[in-house]
Amino acid sequence: MTTPTPLLSLTWTDHVTGRQGFLVVDRLVRGVSSGGLRMRPGCTLEEVAGLARGMTMKEALHYDAEARYVPLGGAKGGIDCDPRDPEAYGLLVRYLRCMRPYIESCWTTGEDLGLSQDVVDRAAAEAGLVSSVQAVYPLLDDEAGARRRLADAFAVEVDGIGLDELVGGCGVAESVLTALDRAEVPYWRTRVAVQGLGTMGGATARFLTRAGLTVVAVADIKGTIANPAGLDIEALLAARDAYGTVDRAALRPGDRELPGEAWLSAEAEVLVPAAVSYAIDATNQGRITARWIAEAANMPVRPEAEELLAARGVTVLPDVVVNSATNAWWWWTLFGDIGADADEAFAHTRRSMRALTDRTLARAEADGTTPRAAAHAIAADRLPVIAERFGWHR
Repeated sequence: MTTPTPLLSLTWTDHVTGRQGFLVVDRLVRGVSSGGLRMRPGCTLEEVAGLARGMTMKEALHYDAEARYVPLGGAKGGIDCDPRDPEAYGLLVRYLRCMRPYIESCWTTGEDLGLSQDVVDRAAAEAGLVSSVQAVYPLLDDEAGARRRLADAFAVEVDGIGLDELVGGCGVAESVLTALDRAEVPYWRTRVAVQGLGTMGGATARFLTRAGLTVVAVADIKGTIANPAGLDIEALLAARDAYGTVDRAALRPGDRELPGEAWLSAEAEVLVPAAVSYAIDATNQGRITARWIAEAANMPVRPEAEELLAARGVTVLPDVVVNSATNAWWWWTLFGDIGADADEAFAHTRRSMRALTDRTLARAEADGTTPRAAAHAIAADRLPVIAERFGWHR
């Protein structure tokens, strides 16, 4: 299959450090696109292009003709730098300053791998931007009210954690729970291994644990922490730093420290790669014994690995479905489908993600294909409807 050419693809080189940044706009709907900005060492234009295509799919999958939220086009930004690097923040400001014309006119962005929303907001202000999502403001019926509602939602905390950090993990958890329900597998018998205990991985682990599942392994940059009897997720979350690295002083006597990739071969029914892209390849997929892989990260399973996994009965719940709730929550809130309230946000997320996951798995069964292929087919069915109603450019 030929990969569609994106509407816009550019590479930027920082004049201070020589590092590169990228922006890819896959398509525009009503002149606007949506997609976060990631910062990681080794980020490439190819990676950002794949993420932008994925954003087009995510937007289409959440299209509801009765909702106020109007799907946008897909886009993505990326910067090739370690976010821990002392030069990272200055690099981010210079990138945003250079990308300012796009952010003001057609690209709405926010936090992604390596960047938190508060850092993006601070850098955006320093770069002279009103907001990282200001391109969508002309589409709003009541801009002042919408902006106030979103700001209020970002101020909401649950158990000391921001609502914006929790909704994505809630969505991932609901996708997993929907798959378990369809397979009639009880939650209390289900073990989970999570790669990455940052915003998405940490929230996912919390919601799955509270649903009755047992998290037996988590991995961060220092390695894997495992306990077959179950980890104390709340204690680990309290002991992590801003990058999701756990202070090992918080480990209990039964917790073991293992090598970084040990999470892959953990005795668990569900794996949740929630850290980096391309974490599972054709070689290391052979170590996986889990029945499901829930892609909380973007593009963590390489296509050749997914083909091998499917051949031996491992189901990959795709990123375009599983981790789409964070993006959707922004727009549900800004357009006014939900208010700045945690209970309302979680209820709406659970309903939407369960319906979307169930629809995807049912389509995969009916078509005899993978959930990823089914999700793409559903999105492909919706894209012409969106184009006819709102128009797009690509």
